[in-house]
Amino acid sequence: MNLIEDLQWRGLLADCTDLPALDTRLKTGQPITLYCGFDPTGDSLHVGHLMGQLTLRRFQLAGHHPLALAGGATGMVGDPSGKSAERNLLSPEALAHNLGCIKQQLARLLDFDSPTNPARLVDNATWTTPISFLDFLREVGKHFSLNAMIAKESVRARMEGEHGISYTEFSYQLLQAHDFYHLRHAHDCELQIGGSDQWGNITAGTDLIRKKLGTHAWGWTFPLITKADGTKFGKTAGGAVWLDPQKTSPYKFYQFFINTEDAKVCEYLRKFTFLPREEIEALEAAHAANPGAREAHKALAREVTALVHGPAAVEAAIKASAILFGAEIGDTSEETFRDVVGEVPTTHLAKTALEAPARSGGGTASDTAGATAPIAATAEKTSGAPLIELLVHSGLCSSKGQARKDISGGGIYLNNRRETDPTRHVTPADLLFGKHLLLRKGKRSYAVLTAE
Repeated sequence: MNLIEDLQWRGLLADCTDLPALDTRLKTGQPITLYCGFDPTGDSLHVGHLMGQLTLRRFQLAGHHPLALAGGATGMVGDPSGKSAERNLLSPEALAHNLGCIKQQLARLLDFDSPTNPARLVDNATWTTPISFLDFLREVGKHFSLNAMIAKESVRARMEGEHGISYTEFSYQLLQAHDFYHLRHAHDCELQIGGSDQWGNITAGTDLIRKKLGTHAWGWTFPLITKADGTKFGKTAGGAVWLDPQKTSPYKFYQFFINTEDAKVCEYLRKFTFLPREEIEALEAAHAANPGAREAHKALAREVTALVHGPAAVEAAIKASAILFGAEIGDTSEETFRDVVGEVPTTHLAKTALEAPARSGGGTASDTAGATAPIAATAEKTSGAPLIELLVHSGLCSSKGQARKDISGGGIYLNNRRETDPTRHVTPADLLFGKHLLLRKGKRSYAVLTAE
C-alpha cells in the first residue's frame, strides 16, 4: 500500500486539487516538499491541530520533506475560516511568545534532525513583513478576482452572518496564497495540506502559483474531526484539550482519548496513530466483538499520549488511572493526584483535627459548598481523629455505627489500603502530599478529605 492509499484508508483525504497527477508525481520516487501552516493565535496548539502535524509526519516517514509554517504574519491578521466573528488582534509581543511555544510543540512530532529528510520550520513573517502594501497589491492582489474571493465559503459565510467580515480578515486568503507561492518559488514546495476548512485558502495559492510561475502545485485537505454527534472535536467541559502539558496534564490528555465514544474510537485509531493496518484492523475486530474490554480505547490513548508527551507520561497516566480502581498511589505526583480525584466529592478538614492528642471540641470539616460540621471529641487522649468520624463527615457512611460495621467488614480503605480496625485514628502522617486523604467504601465510592 503506497502513501496515498494509506492516507485514503485512514480517512485522511477530503479533497485534492488533482489526485491522479499527485499520485503520479509521488510514484516517481523523487521526494516532494510539502507544508502545513499553524497560526500562533494562542500559546499552545490543541488536539485539533494534530491532524496537520501527523500528516506531515506521515509524509516524512515516507521519505518526503515537510515544512511546518509558523504564521508570524498571518497570525497578526486571523483566519476567518470556521469563525463566526472577528478575532481579537494580538500584540507583536503576544505573537512572539506564542510562536516560541508553538515551535517547541511542532518539534515533538516532526524529526528536525533526520540525516536524509529533516523537517524545517519557517515563519511567514520573514518574507511577508518586508513587502510594502503597494507592492503586495501589485504583485499579489492583481491576480485575484473580487468575485472569486467573495465566493469562497469562509468569506461568504461571514458576509451572510451577523457580524460580517473586515477587510483585514477578508485579505487573509491573499496572505496564505502568497505563502504557498513563496514556498513554491524559494523551497520548491509542491504541496500544501490542511483541514477541509482551508480548501479556499489552499486553492487560492495553487491559482497564484499557476498565474505567476506557470507551474503546478497541489492542495490536499483532510476532513475536520468531529464527535459522534457532529460537534467539534477537542473540547471538554473544562475547555480545549491542549498539547502543552502545563495547560492540559498528560493524565487528562490520556483520559480524553481513553474516553472516546465507542462509535468514533476505530476512526480515531486510523487517523491519530501510526499503528499498521493489520494491528488496527485486529483492534477494530476486538472492539466489535467485545466493546466493554476497551482494547481499542486503551491503544488509542496510549499511542497518542506517547506521541505528544512521551512513553514515560503514558506509564504515569496508566498508573494514575488505576488509583480509582484501588491501585497503590505510590510516587504519583500531587498534580496528577488532583487530576485523578478532580470529580470525587471533597471535604475540607482543619488540619488541627488530626493532630495529637485529640482535644475536646475537636476540629471542623466543611464540604465544597462551605458547610461545616464539628468532629466530635474523644474522651481518651488518643492521637489523631477517629476514622469512623471522618467517614461520616466525608459522606461515605451515614452514621458512626454504619462506619464501624463497614470497617469491621473489610469494606473501608484509606489511601487505597484496607482498614479493619474500627478504633483506627488518622494523623497527619497519613496525609498524602501533606494535605489529602483518599477514602473509599467498597469498590467505587470515593471521597477526598483535604486538611488545611
